[in-house]
Amino acid sequence: MGVVNVTPDSFSDGGHWFDTTAAIKHGLELVAEGADLIDVGGESTRPGASRVDASEELRRVIPVVRGLASEGVTLSVDTMRAQVAEQAVAAGATLVNDVSGGLADPDMLRVVAAADVPFVVMHWRGFSESMNSRAVYGDVVSEVVGELRDRMDAVVEGGVAPENLVIDPGLGFAKNAAQDLALVAHLDRLRDLGRPLLVAASRKRFLGHVLAGADGTPPPARERDAATAAVSALSANAGAWAVRVHAVRATADAVRVVRAVEGAA
Repeated sequence: MGVVNVTPDSFSDGGHWFDTTAAIKHGLELVAEGADLIDVGGESTRPGASRVDASEELRRVIPVVRGLASEGVTLSVDTMRAQVAEQAVAAGATLVNDVSGGLADPDMLRVVAAADVPFVVMHWRGFSESMNSRAVYGDVVSEVVGELRDRMDAVVEGGVAPENLVIDPGLGFAKNAAQDLALVAHLDRLRDLGRPLLVAASRKRFLGHVLAGADGTPPPARERDAATAAVSALSANAGAWAVRVHAVRATADAVRVVRAVEGAA
């Protein structure tokens, strides 16, 4: 899953693809590099980010979805708003990736159920402004698995078909670096939930923590793509359905190596 952030303030590439034409071009480049689907988002969910209003999110997202769909690209829309999800699906998106798992907008489950499209249910404890304060766990793996199971049940009760659920552990969302690493180390526990697993580690803070120099300074987000590819390989080996990344080629190569080794075994 290649990322196209149509935002001025995303943590690693905010402003790079803010123009519709540039965003469409970038999406096509990611497909050429090996992306199977493109995730288009118009609202940053980095820690501390403020929300944009619905009209601005629609202005950013819908033309890009429409333009990429016209080129035959398989698309997901990264949004917490039912209105944006509904219009994006009408414009050609075939998956809704909601980092709140339907908690941010009470109309989301109704829209997704009516559209009958796959729905990513991410582990989420609150909006970006406050999520760092919510990174409190006794056993992060057991608690994330349990909270995701409860949310999956609620989503199905809300009308979404069980076979349309995709799960995401929400790396970096209300989690610190040690907690993110624990979840990556136990992806098998998440797969036990019985649904396709999306892993979104690309360029995130926990990788910066791992790569930090002797003085503790992490490298800039755009210098974490090799580390992202390593997590992508681990995720593929653990049976993940997809990985969400900013730089596709390195991850596509890493996954091909994993699959070749599996074939040799």
